[in-house]
Amino acid sequence: MTSTRSATLFALALLAPALIYILAIVAYPLVDTIVLSFTNAALRPDYDFVGWANYQRIFGAGNFTDVIIRTFVWTFFSVALKMVIGMFGAVLLNAAIPGQALFRLLTMPPWIVPMAIGIFMWGWMYNGQFGMISGLLQNFGIISRPWPILAYGDSAFWATIVTDVWIGVPMVTIYFLAAMQSIPKDLHEAAWTDGAGRFYRFRRITLPLMVPAIVTMSLLSLIATFNSFDIIWILTQGGPSNQTTTMIIDTYKTAMGSYRYGEGAARAVVICIFVSLFCIVYFRAVRRLSQGEAK
Repeated sequence: MTSTRSATLFALALLAPALIYILAIVAYPLVDTIVLSFTNAALRPDYDFVGWANYQRIFGAGNFTDVIIRTFVWTFFSVALKMVIGMFGAVLLNAAIPGQALFRLLTMPPWIVPMAIGIFMWGWMYNGQFGMISGLLQNFGIISRPWPILAYGDSAFWATIVTDVWIGVPMVTIYFLAAMQSIPKDLHEAAWTDGAGRFYRFRRITLPLMVPAIVTMSLLSLIATFNSFDIIWILTQGGPSNQTTTMIIDTYKTAMGSYRYGEGAARAVVICIFVSLFCIVYFRAVRRLSQGEAK
């Protein structure tokens, strides 16, 4: 009993720093945000408890539904493009081609360059008067006059997606490349000996063995993209006419722009709920997939 108790106390002592960190950095701010969401906190030092009023105000406004839909669409296309392009890039980088090391190096700049600098660069490229994209389209005769991409809702929305994909693809590519290189080469060599083509080997060997890596990276990318703030804020600040306003941008505008901290906290709680639901659905899908493969 004494030995068991000592081992238990020793294990708790080792876990204590991580537990304290989680309580101080994660649990306390989360609980404080939830409590704040039930108040009318603003710039004034005192505030009152208002119950569900903030949540009723949020979902009672018709524009918040549009913000939720826009966030889901923005996240879906951004994550999907990053997964597809990242997989394609990993396949190319894993192939035995001349200059392979150089190509791997060239995939890194979007990830290495500080995010704000990269986003400002894209902002200059989207400029209608002296931006590269508008200039090239005019030179090729596709458009007849300058096109300020960020000045129109639809084009600005897709421009932010393109920028987010450019920033996120290198990490996805390198992650998928590492997963591909961990697959035993004997499997591909045996399949090649049996006459299996390259596409067949990719579909029947590479993809099934990469399912855990694909699931993990898509979940991490989904969470990061859903909560992405820098790209949209630097490029458009949610404009024009709120056409690029996602839930995280809407929360920032409410809490920091309008100084309605209680309502902003309520919007943050809604975001946390959505992300938690994503994780639950994802892990259940993975569990069912694993059980199906086991059978």
